[in-house]
Formats: sequence, structure tokens, C-alpha cells
Amino acid sequence: MPETKQIETDPSAGAPAPVGGTQEQERRGPSWLSLLSVKRLSALYLWLFFILLFAIITPDTFLTETTFRLVFRAGVVTCILALAFLIPLTAEQYDLSIGAVMSLSFGVIVYLSIHTGIPTLASALIALAIAGFCGFVSGFIVVRLHVNSFIATLGVSQLLLGAVLLLSNNTQLIGELPDSWSNLGTNNLLGIPIVVYFLLLLALVLWYVLEFTRVGRYMFATGGNPDAARLAGVRTDRVIWGVFIASGLISGLAGVIFSMTSPLYSSTIGAGYLFPAVAAVFLGASQLSQRPNVWGTLIAYFALAFGIQGLVLAASDAAVWSQPVFQGVSLILAVALASRPAMRKLREAKSDATAASPAK
Repeated sequence: MPETKQIETDPSAGAPAPVGGTQEQERRGPSWLSLLSVKRLSALYLWLFFILLFAIITPDTFLTETTFRLVFRAGVVTCILALAFLIPLTAEQYDLSIGAVMSLSFGVIVYLSIHTGIPTLASALIALAIAGFCGFVSGFIVVRLHVNSFIATLGVSQLLLGAVLLLSNNTQLIGELPDSWSNLGTNNLLGIPIVVYFLLLLALVLWYVLEFTRVGRYMFATGGNPDAARLAGVRTDRVIWGVFIASGLISGLAGVIFSMTSPLYSSTIGAGYLFPAVAAVFLGASQLSQRPNVWGTLIAYFALAFGIQGLVLAASDAAVWSQPVFQGVSLILAVALASRPAMRKLREAKSDATAASPAK
């Protein structure tokens, strides 16, 4: 039917395109100046600025292969969690349980390696299934019980914290993982950490789904205007439930990859990853397409990560305070930048409504 066709072609389209010069712009395509504008690539320019700045301040320690490998390897888990947070955000939902799900997934792998003879790969699959079930529960609470996603996932994260405390008995666990598994987290391929390839593969899959498939269009349509999407035939409840399951699976994958980098498990692992992941998603939403997107998220995270690493190398005492300061400032700026297009559209809508109203 006509409404469904509209959703399938471009359900995430917001405001109509400007009337003047539209056909000419379509023939020419976007200019290089607009593609390289600071508005679209501010995080990338910030990344380059940090590299140049700390290359001048600490050239012997910052511009080294070791530093770049360290930053990219250490950022993989946070970036995967950022992508887990990104998926529900496309449907205007919030999943604050991503860190707790990651911690539970990691804990399950370590626990099974200690107390059972199950192969590590099978343990990883079990951990992913449990993580997906956590996402299923979050979706059930949001869709069926009609609880706000912020509150629902915050509550789920506390339930999972109790689960990991029970699992670990509030002690550190050292997993008995095979060397072949640990080598995936510590070794390099063509000079690049192997775990970075896992991140890029996941990013490519999510980018394709969000930008080029009907599922991605339904997700953005649900987040943009759920009532209109529902009237056009989109099963918005199913979409919302699905994004929470996907978020749980991706968070579980973060725990699996974490187990490759370290066999040491503690119940405190997970909570510290939530804030940098959220900051990267919101800052990334102000990049490229000016909405939540995969590549903007990765660029935003590594821009901040290189700034923090450079500051730590330049001043040893900066390791204590630099990360929370960077993340706090970036989150405030990210939300401010992301809210500007919405406020502009709101002002335009009010202006149109005023112009259309009959004069008194």
C-alpha cells in the first residue's frame, strides 16, 4: 500500500528538502567543501589536532607504533559497547545495561573455564546466548510492561550486577583459557591487533544493516516518528524488542573479546565502560550524517582516546584525571551539538505554523 512504500524508500527522512536549487544540487551532488565541513567532521579534525599536538610535545613516545597499537587494542571493547548502545538509539531507546551485560558475558566464560571442561568457543556461544536473553528481557519490560527504556535497562543492569556478584562470589577469578584464545587478543595481523579486525567486521555489518536494508530504515523510522511508522505498517513494538536483543548480543560479544585480552575477571568490570561508550555515540551522532551512525561513533571514540593517551604521555599525573574530564566535556559538547539540528527544526516548524495561521 502507498504508506508502506513510503517507509521502505526513506522512512528516516525528516524535513523536506529545500525547494530552491534542489534539482541542480541533485545533478551536481554534494560539493567537496560540504563533505569536508567542520560540521560533519569535527571529531576527525579533533583527532588530527591531537595527533599533531602531541607529536610536537612528546614525539619520542607518542608517534610510535606501540602507542597506536595500544590505543586501538584498548579501544575495541569500548567501541563494541558503543555500537551496542547505538542500535537501540536509532529507535529512540536507551540501553544502560550494556556494561553489565558485557561483564556477565565475560564472567560466564571465565567461570565455565574454571569449573567445567567445556571448550572456550562453546563457552563463548553460551555467554552470547545469555547476553541475548538479557536483551530479550529488557525488550519485554519496555514493550510489554511499558516501562521507559532508561528506567528499564537501569533496573536490568542492577539485576545483572547481583548476578555477577553471585557468580564470582565478589572475588577475582582467573580464567583457565587456552593460549590459542588469548593469542587472538594479544597478537597482531599485518601489524594491526587482531581484535581490531573483529571491530571493523562488526562495524561494516551494522553500517550495511542501518544504511542499506529495510530493517535499518524501520529502526530509524521508529525512532523518528513511531506513530507515523506504525500507521505505515511498521511493527514498531517488534522493532524495539529486536534492537534490545541485538544490543544484548553485541554487548555479549564485547565480553567475549574482553576474555581474549585478559583472563582476570572482577565484578567491577563493565561499569567503567558505559560512560565512554555513551559519549562516543552522542559525539558521533553530530558527525557525517548528523544522526546516530557507525563510523561517526568510531571516529569520535578514537579522537578522544588519542587525546587522553597524548595527555597521559605528556604529563604522568594526567592519567588520574584526564579520562573523566575528557569524557565529561565530550558528552556535554556532543549532546549540545546533537540537539542543534532538532532545535532548528523545531523553530522552523513553529515559524511555518505561525505563517500558516490566519491573521487576526
